[in-house]
Amino acid sequence: DSDNYLDDLDIFGRHSLFHVLNRATTIHGAAGLARRLSNPLLTVQEIDQQQEAIRTLAGQVSMRQLLTATGLLAPHIHPDDLNTESLREWLDTPPRIYGRLPVRIGIILITLFNLYAFYQLFDSNKYTLIVLGLVASRLLWSFFSKYIGHQHELIGHNQASLDQYAGILTVFNKADTTGSRLLQELQASTGKAHTAIRRLGRLSSAFDQRTNKLVNLVLNNFFCYDLQVMVALERWKAANRRDLLTWIDAVPTVETLSSLATYAFNHPDHIYPLPVAPIPGTAPGTYIKAERLAHPLIPAARRVANDLTIGYDERLILVTGSNMSGKTTFLRTLGVNLLMAECGLPVCAASFTFTPLQMLTSLRISDSLQDQTSYFMAELKKLQKIIHRLETGVPALILIDEILRGTNSEDKTFGSEQFIRKLLRYPCLALFATHDLSLGQLELELPKDVSNYCFESIIEGSELHFDYRLQRGIARNRNASFLMQKMKII
Repeated sequence: DSDNYLDDLDIFGRHSLFHVLNRATTIHGAAGLARRLSNPLLTVQEIDQQQEAIRTLAGQVSMRQLLTATGLLAPHIHPDDLNTESLREWLDTPPRIYGRLPVRIGIILITLFNLYAFYQLFDSNKYTLIVLGLVASRLLWSFFSKYIGHQHELIGHNQASLDQYAGILTVFNKADTTGSRLLQELQASTGKAHTAIRRLGRLSSAFDQRTNKLVNLVLNNFFCYDLQVMVALERWKAANRRDLLTWIDAVPTVETLSSLATYAFNHPDHIYPLPVAPIPGTAPGTYIKAERLAHPLIPAARRVANDLTIGYDERLILVTGSNMSGKTTFLRTLGVNLLMAECGLPVCAASFTFTPLQMLTSLRISDSLQDQTSYFMAELKKLQKIIHRLETGVPALILIDEILRGTNSEDKTFGSEQFIRKLLRYPCLALFATHDLSLGQLELELPKDVSNYCFESIIEGSELHFDYRLQRGIARNRNASFLMQKMKII
């Protein structure tokens, strides 16, 4: 989604944070992880509970491996096999057979009568009773045929998916949840789920047999097979209707927590951040303080860590620097780590204290021929959405990279300055990467709100170097013309 931070911070797609984290084996598990990354936690209590759950599961390596293996060993399952909307409709459909005692008695009597009729057929070669039994069975079936067909559409072909979900919950319910209230509540709500869901899977498989010609010819015509399966399904529904969707929804939660815990276990060099409530009596009262902050998707041997504090002495940081010096990567570094922190994950830093903030970004802009949107208009729409979100009053972290690239330098400077002044009206923190060095004068005019930081490039003879270290002040070195000369462009 290019309208928010998901695209700007490479949360999805190739070589993304999602792909690093994902250990889900069900389509609903992967969707659950995607929802967590798209909707991070924004209260200290929720983040603390999520951290407790991840810590608790991280050390249980064998259990997590068995959880993944159980999901992977399930038969090939089509993503649409377990349709929760169909399940919900099936659960909401009032029972029409199980609650009618005369109908259930009729099913039993017809079944017993036809057993006797077959005995008479084989013993005396008499067809009369068989014909009568067939007529009675078909008449009873015809009253419910439309209902049975619709019910099969809703609940049929689900055995493989239901068995997979039951297996995952079976493994999870053997996990040690000591120290995590979230996991304990999850276990308590799914205690009998694996047995009940497996039973539903077997009934679903039995229901699918109605399409077998032999079953339809013999069992359905003479022994009310469809009706007997429907009685069993409606009996199951009466006992478990309130719990089924809770159990189904628990599987994405379990797989999401397992994925996050696996990441935490695989990165012992990361630290769990400290979420804190806004400072009372201050405006906006939000802050981030990080030491040795680095990007988790850059290999450890190549990543360069930096310290950052924002929200104490300044609310908006202007980051200047030449091309390729690390400005945009630093903005993404802060954004990705904050997102991980708000998902309960350990972050790539030596320490990280933060106030939960919604994330609003404008880092990657693209035009659209289909939407008839130019590059410049696409950027303006992103900035407009940031302002609209800020107007809700929710504290936010703003990450912006080189706005107004599509206009002349004078217009760009004026527009950028006015946008910065407007951001300062809202309860937000902001990092603003720019090549426009004249914006650095805002630090003198707004010393308690704006500060200048930079990434410098180093030119030594015919070589260009970057140290990717965040420094105080405004960048002075320029490398565009140097590189163009070196590459013989000019």
